[in-house]
Amino acid sequence: MRYTLKQIAVFDAIAEYGSVSQAADYLSLTQSATSMSLSQLEKILGRSLFERQGKQMRLTHWGEWLRPRARRLLQDARQIETGFFDLQGISGDLTLCVSQTPAEHLLPELISLLDHRYPDVRIKVSVKSSHNVIEDVLNYRSDLGIIEGRCDDHRLCQEIWCSDQLTIVAAPDHPYASLPSVSFELLAQARWVLREPGSGTRMVFESAIHPYVPQLDVWREYDFVPLLCSLTAHSDYLTCLPYLEVKPLIESNQLVALNVPALKMDRSLSFIWRADVGEHPLIDCIRTTGQHMVEGRSLLR
Repeated sequence: MRYTLKQIAVFDAIAEYGSVSQAADYLSLTQSATSMSLSQLEKILGRSLFERQGKQMRLTHWGEWLRPRARRLLQDARQIETGFFDLQGISGDLTLCVSQTPAEHLLPELISLLDHRYPDVRIKVSVKSSHNVIEDVLNYRSDLGIIEGRCDDHRLCQEIWCSDQLTIVAAPDHPYASLPSVSFELLAQARWVLREPGSGTRMVFESAIHPYVPQLDVWREYDFVPLLCSLTAHSDYLTCLPYLEVKPLIESNQLVALNVPALKMDRSLSFIWRADVGEHPLIDCIRTTGQHMVEGRSLLR
């Protein structure tokens, strides 16, 4: 094996940042050393891994093929470093990608517990839609993900963390707000503002309502939940959001939860990780801490 882990790490960093200079900063190398490592790797493999477009670096077909394999190789190398945690305590770096609802309402407590139990574990967090969380884990950009709803990709392991529930809400002065129950015919006539396509909330809501209302009148789509809540509270829109998100607004009478008896929108929040990772002490300690955190707790109203 003629290539080195350093060369693989340089390739992966350039692929991540699209720039030799930014990759050098990330790796704490000089720009010339970074360029040299990439050149050596390309010479060893006999293939160009990037197309140079000014200062930007874009993966070639061969670079795209190498990227997930390089990520796995680097993950295995990190696992070797952390694999002796029984001797010196759990430590190391982990990248965690989380969808919006657990990021806002569960992640702060989880990280606080991890900081207390495993002070030498460093966690890098990004917040994305459930669809993008899945993509990040599949493409080795994140070690562990937390999503809303289901993931059926056989390349990933999924473990339910806790339960949640979606709720349709309206402004207190909306015509539907005073009704004891709301029919699907009325929901079909309403104007909606919803989470963006690809979000876990949107996917669960559409799956639940589509058999009854095949086509909703969707006026706006946003990934920023406070904006959806504000639009709904100050207009005649309806929206559907996790109960965790709207609970404070319902309790302060800024929003009203609508009763739609036939519509069941319970869902799960889950950890996901690549099935081919094998044993990973950092993933295990986060999952275990998360399960202890919500043990005996339900997020359903």
